[in-house]
This record gives sequence, structure tokens and C-alpha cells, in this order.
Amino acid sequence: MWRCALPPLLRYPTVDELAARAAALVARHPEDARLRGVGTSRAGTPLWLLSVGHGSRQALVVAGPHANEPVGGATVLRLAERALADPTLTTGADATWNLLLCLDPDGLRRNEGWLRGPYTLDRYFRNFFRPGFLEQPEWLPDGAAAAVLPETRALLDLQDELRPFFQCSLHGVDVGGGFVELTRDLPGLAQRVAHTAARLGIPRELGPYDTLYWPCLGPAVYRIPPPSPGDLAAAITEAAVESTWYHPHRHGTVTAVVEAPMWGVAAVEDAGAPADRAGVLRTVSHALRGDARLLEVLLARIRPQVSATPDAARLLAPVEDYLMVCPGLADAWDPDVPDGVRPLPPLSSAHLAALRIAGRRLALRTAGLLHQLVIRAGADPAGALPDLDRLLDEWCADYRDGCGARWVPVPRQVEYQSRVVVAAFELAARYAPDCSRSGEPGWGSQAAVPMHRE
Repeated sequence: MWRCALPPLLRYPTVDELAARAAALVARHPEDARLRGVGTSRAGTPLWLLSVGHGSRQALVVAGPHANEPVGGATVLRLAERALADPTLTTGADATWNLLLCLDPDGLRRNEGWLRGPYTLDRYFRNFFRPGFLEQPEWLPDGAAAAVLPETRALLDLQDELRPFFQCSLHGVDVGGGFVELTRDLPGLAQRVAHTAARLGIPRELGPYDTLYWPCLGPAVYRIPPPSPGDLAAAITEAAVESTWYHPHRHGTVTAVVEAPMWGVAAVEDAGAPADRAGVLRTVSHALRGDARLLEVLLARIRPQVSATPDAARLLAPVEDYLMVCPGLADAWDPDVPDGVRPLPPLSSAHLAALRIAGRRLALRTAGLLHQLVIRAGADPAGALPDLDRLLDEWCADYRDGCGARWVPVPRQVEYQSRVVVAAFELAARYAPDCSRSGEPGWGSQAAVPMHRE
């Protein structure tokens, strides 16, 4: 454990609080910490990079790539504090920590209706925002050269400037457990994750639905497959597409995606064989199919009254994405639908719990966004609001009472995520290839000359 120079965060920081706390940290440590802008968002918000240390080996940590996952902002502040207090992470590792405070600050601002608490499932989903998939800055649907979002371009430029040996993308699981995704194996990480999770009482997700077809490198650690062409639905549900996770691979970078849960569910850690696999899959797939039909009807009812509302397009885009993927997922999970191109792999009880959570998540996010559309319209001539309130209440209760979802306090989320990041950093530094030394002119993909021999 390390001592914080700033008061500890008991809740998620807002965009403005992130920048203010980072500036205060630099003012306290002007010799070892720097803060600079590396771009601006679509709305003109600065993208701030906090750097700690003076080593030649660059580590890049990206917070806030998804607008509804704010834990990463608090984590990068904690990591900065730790790197300033522990020279083994900087001087001892010949490393500089580069901490991007928030990749999607505009999206984070849209979540401020729940960001400061109180933290309840219904408050979260009624104020939830996450942009449509084409507006998420880590995804490169047409490759890096064609990226148009200014947030994406800023991150790509930063990756090519730093050529990091280690990159970490900080994500949050709203309901479920913690897990890590890697572009290259880091032997020993699964044991470090297990130890940290046990110490902090964080359930590990042993079968996340988005890693269903990915190689497992150890409990709660998964290998991200190399990117391959695919349609939008496949990209949303499988994520094996071109992204900023793989973009710096040419520099020898290993990327770790670290997921920390907001509401933990013990069942996602049950690696045992299910008693009734087909029965659970049938229930989950039928529920998702039925929920999607209800939401499609509600969308048709409210669309005429909300389409002219300012900013309606930003809220409708994710709604349409979620409703687009629901039928395909329901069919893929339904044991009564003939196997398609990709039959389901062997499933543990943890996998089935994750699928149930994932199906309900799609429905809740869609209902929450539709609820916001009606509220912003200022009128409800279609009478949809009572139906949306009822569905949100019922589905949140299912998470709470049916799945056993329990809130994980923000300091514990941050402690878990920061410890996992440090573990991955230490292992990446141990296993990094020579070509990953970077951040200096002239370093390319060729084997690097050790500095003491230059």
C-alpha cells in the first residue's frame, strides 16, 4: 500500500475533477510529473496526458475509453501517486508512466447524472450513456489511416510517438466480475489477479461473454485474437476487429485490457459444470428475444416524438446498435436453434451466469436510453414512460435479487484495478522484447541496442 498525497477518492471523479487533481499532483511534484494536452475531443475538451518518471521505456495507460466506465480515471490518479512514491516503478524499471486521464471526456460528461452517486442500479441505468459503436474511440472499423474521430487520432498519434513497451486500457464491468484481456501472454498474471481479487473480495469473471471464443491464458485472463474483417454485429459481440489495442503491436507493445466490476456477482466465478446447460440457455435466449421485442415496440411508439429532440441521434445510435445484435445473440445462445457457423464452446456455470447478465445488460441499457429520450422530449404522448419505468425497475431487481449483484465501493474498485495494472506492467517489463524500447527518435522495429552498450 502507498500513501496518497491528495485526499482519497470515495466516488468517481468527473472530467473537470480529473484535470484539477492531475494539475495539483504536478504542482506538488514538478520535477517528476508533467501534464500536457495531446488533443481535443469533438466538443473541444482537452485530452490530458499525465506523465511520471524519466525512463526511456514508455508505459501508456488509457482511462475512459468507454463513457460509462469511470473507474479508470480514478485508477490513473492512483497509479501516478504510486509511481511517484515507488522508484522501482520508474527509475528502477527505466520507465516513464504516461497516463491518459480520459479518452472520451464528452461521453463521461453525459454520465454525470449518476457519476456522483448514490450508486444504485436504477440510477445508473436511467442515466447511462455510451455512444454508438461507430463513435467509440478505440475501434478502427476502417483501419488506423481512415480513423476520423479526434479522440482516436490523438491516441494513435500518442502510440506512435511513445512506442510503448506496455499499454493498458482501463475498462469497467457494470455487473459481473474482474478479468484481463491481453494481446500477448504474460505468464504469471493469472496468479497475480487471483491473489489481488481474493484480498479485495472482487469476483473474477471466469467466462465473460465477449471472450466466449477467445483462448484462455489462465483463470480470468484471456488472449485477444488478432483483428479480422467482420460486420458491425460481429464487432460489437466479439471485438476481434482492428483497434487501438493492436495498433502499437508493430512497436513490440503488449496491451492489457483490465476490467473492474462496479456491481459484483459471485456466480461469475463458478467454474463448475452446470446442472441444466440447455435449460439455462433456453431461458436466457428466450428472455433476450422477448425483451428486444418489447423494446422495439416502445422505440416505434416514441420515435416520432423524440426524433426532433436536440441530440436525439446520439442517444438513438446505441439503441439501434443494441437492438440490432439482440436477435443474433439470442439465436446463438438458444439450444433449440440449429448450430450456425460457430457453435457454442463448452460452458461452465460461470459462462451461463455471464450470458444471463449480458442479455439483461443489453435490455437495460436500451431501456435507459429510451427513458432519457422521452424525458428530454419534455412530453410523452405515446404513454411510454410508465412502461419504461416498470421494465427498468423489474430488470434492475433481477440483477439485484436474481443475480445477487452487490455494489463494490469505488476505492476497492480502484485498488483492484491499479494493483492488476502494476502486476501486468511488471510482467511486461520482464518479458518485453528489445524492439519495444521507444519514445526516442530513431527507434524502430529493429532490435534495440542496450543503452549501456551505445
